Amino acid sequence: MNQSLKGYQARIGGLHFQLIGLSVTLRDVDVRQQEFPDPPILQIPRLKASVQWRELLSGRLVADFFVQRPSLYVNLAQLKHEARDQTPVKDKGWQQALEQIYPLKINLWRIDDGTVTYIDEDPKRPLTLTHLYMRANNIRNIHSKDHTYPSPLHAEAVVLGTGHGVVDGHANFLSEPFPGIHTVVKLEKVPLEYFHPMIARSNLAVKGGVLWLEGEVEYAPNFQLVHLTDLTLRDLKLDYVHTAETAGAETARKREVAQAAKEQTDRNDRVMKLDKLVIDNSEFGLVNKAKQPGYRVFVSDLHLELTNLSNHFVEGPAKATARGLFMGKGKATASAAFRPEARSPDFDLKVAIEDTPLVAMNDLLRSYGKFDVTAGIFSFFTELSVRNNHIEGYVKPLFRDMQVYDKRQDAEKSLFRKLYERLVGGVSKLLENPPRDEVATKADISGPVDNPNTNTWQVIGRLVQNAFFRAILPGFDEQLSRSAAHTKS
Repeated sequence: MNQSLKGYQARIGGLHFQLIGLSVTLRDVDVRQQEFPDPPILQIPRLKASVQWRELLSGRLVADFFVQRPSLYVNLAQLKHEARDQTPVKDKGWQQALEQIYPLKINLWRIDDGTVTYIDEDPKRPLTLTHLYMRANNIRNIHSKDHTYPSPLHAEAVVLGTGHGVVDGHANFLSEPFPGIHTVVKLEKVPLEYFHPMIARSNLAVKGGVLWLEGEVEYAPNFQLVHLTDLTLRDLKLDYVHTAETAGAETARKREVAQAAKEQTDRNDRVMKLDKLVIDNSEFGLVNKAKQPGYRVFVSDLHLELTNLSNHFVEGPAKATARGLFMGKGKATASAAFRPEARSPDFDLKVAIEDTPLVAMNDLLRSYGKFDVTAGIFSFFTELSVRNNHIEGYVKPLFRDMQVYDKRQDAEKSLFRKLYERLVGGVSKLLENPPRDEVATKADISGPVDNPNTNTWQVIGRLVQNAFFRAILPGFDEQLSRSAAHTKS
């Protein structure tokens, strides 16, 4: 076994050969990565190899491997070393090492009560599959054509303590350069909290969350398919956290994601489809720590549905609808229709935010307008359309009954701050529509997409950011400049 393995070393605690039945039993087997030998990556208390007697009736002399209570363990350091290793996995010698155990070719592979553990950075948050049961038969089939999988495969396990996973399908274990599989996958009640440390490396802060998933996976040397028929996330709180320190990494990550998305579009050998995504009873937010002061904007009680998402243009447009409470207070709705990108983004977006108390937005107002309010209502409307690298649409923020300065709330503020906020309050009065006591403006948007290589999600994010954050203080900059010039004269 060790002569076959590259970068790993096996140890066998005991071996027993039984002439009756022609079986070999290995006990206390462990396999260690030579670079990081502790702990072992694989421990097998008992492995029994024997003749698969049923296949003798078909004239085949092949082996049955039965593995009891195996434990597979991988940590981040081991995984990084494996990623740096120039030797491909297919050349590590795993298959050859198994074949050294027993002289007959493996035809039936069974796992009883296995465990898989991955440790990222926090050993107190392991990712685990427990009570893993798997059965793969007809492994020593003849070489088959593409999309042909003659070996039945079934596996199920407890996922992260409370979830449950099932895999049913077929495999072609002799395909080159790696085995091919075609399976139906089902996950239920998988808690997401164990993934939080890994997700945090992408500037995402996550709390809670439970996942359900159903779909089909085909992974073979010449074709890959991921078709999710139903993906549901519930009770999830997710923030994207932007900081000055991570700004460069965020930009680079966005470019990588955009490039990867474009590479997947309309590839005949790769199909990715999502029939339906539901996000329910959740909260999504944006935290900006690069501004002074920082702020957080969010939508709570979020219910989002996305349908017909695919990397192939022929699948037709994807559609999304969402509703929730902006800043936990104001009614928010959104709808979108978009197609996979061929040469440029192609989508329609509509957003409406109604009757949000302005005091809930004071951090945002301080950050962008250098003032806060004591009363008022905020609404916001936009419709945007992108076709052939051209944008058309409008944004319309609406402020009602806004009060910027209050003696009791602002008693501790400096004289300059009080004067500034009185001035801002005066400007808002100049812009008000007297019958309705509103501050409103509408900005039409028309022009080319700045960067034709930008993908749909980047364009949407940039448009919403610019439309919302830069239009949220309608006319204040211009009016304040005029007021300051008038005061000096």
